[in-house]
Amino acid sequence: MKKLFLFLIIAAVSFNCLKSQDVLTAADSALRTTYYWHSKDMYEHLPDIDNEIIFLGNSITDFGEWHELLGNSKCLNRGISGDVTDGVLLRLDAITRLKPAKIFILIGVNDLSHGKSPDYIIANYEKIIQRIKCETPETKIYVQSVLPVALKFEIKRTDNAKTAWIMEVNEKLKELAAKEEVQYIDLFSLLCDEENHMRKECSIDGLHLTYEGYRIWVNAIKPYIE
Repeated sequence: MKKLFLFLIIAAVSFNCLKSQDVLTAADSALRTTYYWHSKDMYEHLPDIDNEIIFLGNSITDFGEWHELLGNSKCLNRGISGDVTDGVLLRLDAITRLKPAKIFILIGVNDLSHGKSPDYIIANYEKIIQRIKCETPETKIYVQSVLPVALKFEIKRTDNAKTAWIMEVNEKLKELAAKEEVQYIDLFSLLCDEENHMRKECSIDGLHLTYEGYRIWVNAIKPYIE
């Protein structure tokens, strides 16, 4: 009996350690910045206002003044600068607990910068979509394409440049959205130049958007907001 009791204790400790390791692995992928953890904590405790429209993503989402841009106080910003798909999965409970009316997702460019493959990103996107469907089935999901970047962000990954990776991710996101029967929104083609890089007037640093960039984005999604 004592041996059985000892075995159960060891098994429970091992399970908890594995769970903790999984969380730490995801947290490492989310960069574990103070800003990430502060934002995650804040989002977990802010009140539910009913029928929220959530904007979920990284700094590109984070820097958008959504309720002002869209003239809708129910548009809530749940972007975190530096976030990745693993980071979104780690904090998704704070989103789904609200049972929002709509979720607009844009995530992935930081994953590429950290060496993650398009397939890795798509696998995480699938987990994100399936969890939303399971945890808040009435919520409408909108998958937005990864945005273009300036030429200076062309970081080589094997034999491809970053733009090629982004375009591959977007093609696979479109396929995933069709498979999961959720709306795909192509923002890439609205913000890129003839060489598939970020249009100069849409960004100062080649990654984050100017007001003009957000204006174009907002005009593209307004039909899905109203």
